[in-house]
Amino acid sequence: MSPKTPPGETRDKIYQFMRDRLLAGQPPTVREVQGTFGFSAVQTAQAHLEQLVAEGRLAKQPGRARGYALPESSVDFAPPPVFAPLLGHIQAGNLQAAIEDREGMVPVQSRSARRAKSEQLFALRVRGESMTGAGILPGDIVIVRAQPHADQGDIVVALVGDEATVKRLRIRRGRIVLVPDNPAFEQIVPDPDECRILGKVIEVRRYLD
Repeated sequence: MSPKTPPGETRDKIYQFMRDRLLAGQPPTVREVQGTFGFSAVQTAQAHLEQLVAEGRLAKQPGRARGYALPESSVDFAPPPVFAPLLGHIQAGNLQAAIEDREGMVPVQSRSARRAKSEQLFALRVRGESMTGAGILPGDIVIVRAQPHADQGDIVVALVGDEATVKRLRIRRGRIVLVPDNPAFEQIVPDPDECRILGKVIEVRRYLD
């Protein structure tokens, strides 16, 4: 059995996730934190967030589902955004033929995006409901850092044959398994020769209008 990640290390990753989303103007819910980090119980995510508040790294606005914020002292002046090409749609459900239909450019200002070069980023509009448990809904735009590999539990864009999908990556007995975050959908166990990781989802963008 592999050793468990130290709580402080996990909390640092949660803080970075929260900070990136808050700076991008997209505060996540506690359940989104739970889904992103693969916690079995929402209370685990809540406990990490409350500890970050106690440490002064986050502020809490009572009575709001997305009530976490950055303390004013931690917000610095943001550098100019990088731009990711919006390349059409990606299926979050059953596999569907990959579509590349450039719609324009999406400005991205999260820290993880700024660490990447602009040519390493692309964006896709989501269709389907298989990732709703991770807070990725139909019509959302996922910002993806192009990379051929990803870690266990990462949300990835994968190409299976000539079809693309967005799923959570699991490795079981040395094989890639593409797992939905919605119990109504089946996991995908592709043939190793037909599956390729295109990139890791680093941000979710949602527009209400």
